[in-house]
Amino acid sequence: MRLSREFELVAACCRRPADAAAATRIRSLAEAADWPRVLAIARRHRVEGLVWEGLRRGAAGVPDAEAGELRAAAERIIVQNLRLAAESLRLKRGLAAAGVDLLFVKGVSLAQCAWGSIALKMGWDIDLLVAAEAVERAAGLLEEAGYALRVPEGVRGRERLGFWHRHWKESVWEGPGGTVVELHTGLADNPALLRGVGLASPRQEVTVAGADTLPTLATEPLFGYLAVHGASSAWFRLKWIADVGALLAPLAPGEIERLYRAAAGVGAGRAAALALLLCHRLFATPVAEPLLAELRRDRVVRLLLRLSLRKLAGRAEERELDETRLGTLTIHLLQLGLERGVGYKLGELRRQLVSPYDRLAVPLPRGLGFLYPAIFFLRRLRRR
Repeated sequence: MRLSREFELVAACCRRPADAAAATRIRSLAEAADWPRVLAIARRHRVEGLVWEGLRRGAAGVPDAEAGELRAAAERIIVQNLRLAAESLRLKRGLAAAGVDLLFVKGVSLAQCAWGSIALKMGWDIDLLVAAEAVERAAGLLEEAGYALRVPEGVRGRERLGFWHRHWKESVWEGPGGTVVELHTGLADNPALLRGVGLASPRQEVTVAGADTLPTLATEPLFGYLAVHGASSAWFRLKWIADVGALLAPLAPGEIERLYRAAAGVGAGRAAALALLLCHRLFATPVAEPLLAELRRDRVVRLLLRLSLRKLAGRAEERELDETRLGTLTIHLLQLGLERGVGYKLGELRRQLVSPYDRLAVPLPRGLGFLYPAIFFLRRLRRR
């Protein structure tokens, strides 16, 4: 698939290492760029801070109008990320004081790990991972900190929060100033994809904003998690794969292969293969040629790569996922291909057809759970 000059320029600004060769490529691509299109792509992929930093580093001649827009967006990102860092540290202290073990995934901890700074990549929310048995305690502490449950909504949702988390990996909370926290008890929609990755995995402490530290996954499980997270959404935002590229940039080809093998060992092999092929294509990540050849031999991985590129770039480069052809259907199809075997595909199809909202609205005895796919369709037909 051919990428537009403007998408290539945006990707070049997200590439690491940020060396002289990268700056030269940015200048070259910027010479004949359609600047309104560059701005639209940067906004759509939420990488305005990285693009502004890259264009400044490359001494690209950005027109005043687009330069002003990118500069203002980059400044907003800094303010937002400082606020998220402060709130993350506040929540860590509160939950840790109550004896709740937790990890931060994505967010400012990932920004620091991947980019060496929280000032570049747009932050959106705070992702907290806790044990399933600690979810009620964590929820109570979030409420004490000023947060209210938003997903699942309503009194019934709060009363059955533990039930919700048995069937869905996260709940969504909104706090002071509109800060959003996703409270996770799992890291993958389908537990077959990240077997054993969680609170018991190796971890690291990351210093953010020169203040305190946040606990997050060590690089090996973090790579597997990021690969599954991105693949589960068809990599439709450049910022997700840019995080992976930045995380891998300092590593030698042998270390990158080790991360891939570890991911494959926990069920994330195809997701990791897709991530490496995308990083190699977009950022020239140094993946060893024998490994590239191995990854490309899997025809399903090749199909997933084509699907992801179509949702990331091309006609979709300026358009949100729900505005593209087939919309989110691509995501559901891609998720079916993330692991081998009929058993996985049947389990994944069942997961997609059993909504936790349906379980809350229509409680069934355990022996009748097979009826939920039919309920899924009936309830949606009634809404129409």
